Amino acid sequence: MKGIILAGGSGTRLHPATLAVSKQLLPVYDKPMVYYPLSVLMLAGIREVLVISTPTDLGLFERLLKDGGDLGMSFSYAAQAQPNGLAEAFIIAEAFLNGSPASLILGDNIFYGAGLSEVLRSARERTTGCTLFGHRVDDPERYGVAELDAAGNVVNIEEKPAQPKTQIAVTGLYFYDANVTALAKSLRPSARGELEITDLNNLYVRRGACRLEMLQRGMAWLDTGTPGSLLEAGQFVQVLQARQGMQIACLEEIAWRMKYIEAEAFEKLAAAYGNCSYGAYLRGLLTALT
Repeated sequence: MKGIILAGGSGTRLHPATLAVSKQLLPVYDKPMVYYPLSVLMLAGIREVLVISTPTDLGLFERLLKDGGDLGMSFSYAAQAQPNGLAEAFIIAEAFLNGSPASLILGDNIFYGAGLSEVLRSARERTTGCTLFGHRVDDPERYGVAELDAAGNVVNIEEKPAQPKTQIAVTGLYFYDANVTALAKSLRPSARGELEITDLNNLYVRRGACRLEMLQRGMAWLDTGTPGSLLEAGQFVQVLQARQGMQIACLEEIAWRMKYIEAEAFEKLAAAYGNCSYGAYLRGLLTALT
């Protein structure tokens, strides 16, 4: 399975902060926002990742992440010229995917919690249909909302409903089988002129091939699309890291623990950060675990 991070858009809800830089490059406490969705794909065991952003911002992501080789990963880059909808990501990524199953994660979503790695790897290992992740929210009218039958199966997903049938929001993390590109290409633009991810998901629903995994108590899902939610996400990360003494979305640590890189490569990455607290954390791990 290959991964896609969709990090496009103009970030208008975060203006003026995003007038000069992509939203997904803003810091969430001590790391660029894009580190958080990338860490999710890495924890799922996905090592080939395509970053999709605007033509203006794409070079900045490449400057930050490079080709991924230092992390035992492989990063590619592609432009979305216009905000034509989330489902367009699979059309843009057609050559990259080359018939592979795919996981898509939105570049402004943060996931955290005990047991998350196991849930992600289980979703990656499914070979048919799609797996979505649900989370109960107080304001479901802001999201794609899943309607379930008595057995807990998804029967419909409605985008930003005026009168939501449930409080189950579909989060910005999706796992799809190898049919996803063909299905995305079959979509027609919505009334707002976009290829909607909800329409794509409903194609799987109608095939009886959509699985919804509820994020359990203790798992957090944060959307960082507004100034308030961005601040809350930073505070969340700061508090957890201070209390637990562990970094969230530390790409180098994940790469080492997942055995994508050896200790020697990890040591070089740690040394490159110099005397900053992030580098000190990495060097402390090396001392403690070797």
